Amino acid sequence: QVQLVESGGGLVQAGGSLRLSCAASGRTFNTYPMGWFRQAPGKERELVAAISRGGSTYYTDSVKGRFTISRDNAKNTMYLQMNDLKPEDTAVYYCAARNGFAYELKVSDYNYWGQGTQVTVSS
Repeated sequence: QVQLVESGGGLVQAGGSLRLSCAASGRTFNTYPMGWFRQAPGKERELVAAISRGGSTYYTDSVKGRFTISRDNAKNTMYLQMNDLKPEDTAVYYCAARNGFAYELKVSDYNYWGQGTQVTVSS
């Protein structure tokens, strides 16, 4: 089992940048495929980016070229670098981990969740 804690959210102007971090407990961090999700008010939670155990990545179309997901297995930490932020990126961002070999795209595929961190982008 793994416990996840996000940090790095905040208020930023459109065009600005933030880096989210997800710190994981436990010694088996490198065995979990992981993802960053977000949920805006009144909307369903959606996958933003995912990363496999070996570092292969996935991005939803709306963030391609602006966001970068990465992981540092030695530090038990996953990151989401967000550049050129837009007001539509405003949401609570969650990190998640799943049991298995590869990342998946659905909320229901993930077993462990952090508490979330708010990202607000002003226009």
